[in-house]
Amino acid sequence: MTTVALDTGVGPLLRGWREQRRVSQLELALRAESSARHVSFIETGRARPSEAMILRLAEHLDVPVRERNALLLAAGYAPRYAETMLDDPSMGALHEGIQQLLRGYEPYPALVVDGSYNVVAANSGTTMLLEGVSERLLSGPLNAMRLTLHPSGLAPRIRNLREWRGHLLHQMERQMALARSETLRTLYDEVAGYPLPEAGDGAGAEGADEGEAPLPCPRFALPLQIEHRGQVLSFVSSISTFNTPMDVTVSELAIETFLPADPATVEHLQSIGR
Repeated sequence: MTTVALDTGVGPLLRGWREQRRVSQLELALRAESSARHVSFIETGRARPSEAMILRLAEHLDVPVRERNALLLAAGYAPRYAETMLDDPSMGALHEGIQQLLRGYEPYPALVVDGSYNVVAANSGTTMLLEGVSERLLSGPLNAMRLTLHPSGLAPRIRNLREWRGHLLHQMERQMALARSETLRTLYDEVAGYPLPEAGDGAGAEGADEGEAPLPCPRFALPLQIEHRGQVLSFVSSISTFNTPMDVTVSELAIETFLPADPATVEHLQSIGR
């Protein structure tokens, strides 16, 4: 996902992150227990920062772990953070813990995605919602954004598609502001270009047919309202990440869980599980 050219030099890269975070040289220096003069010299190439200084500045600028490796490489240092495949034996405890978490959340949907929203694990509650999705979207790497917003995916069954689509696109925009990724930008441009149903054309167009009462929404969060086997289910979602990750792969994982937002959804899911 890193898009930074390594021959740019660590100074301009750090300056780019500082400006993106809208932090002054003085403010960054105070956070890192340095001086504005030293930060300025680093950014202009007049001073070569130590490995520890690069990591300290990156931490205070909230630079993603993957991009911290790019900063170190640009300064002539070795990467600090490994990028380990999830199926590597060293990831066994993490992998098993994720699987236990997903199984424990059943019958409600839960899944794990990487930094490009590719699904790396999911439970049976998620699989249940994917009934009727085009086989083309289900073959190869599954991508949560494509599965949700593609016209051959879940989109036709989402009763509040416009609102939920806006929420997902905003979520991607916030992520792109934190991590400069061409992969993520390409995905965003793709899913943002998917057509929306015309008003009155299907369940995804603003939620209900003409004359039908709007679906009740919880007041505490925007719900995902999706039709399944003739029943409209309502969920609110939450996203969790790992604290202080020391591996690139782990740093980009996110666990999304869907909590039933009304008693009818609870009853429907529990009836399927029985």
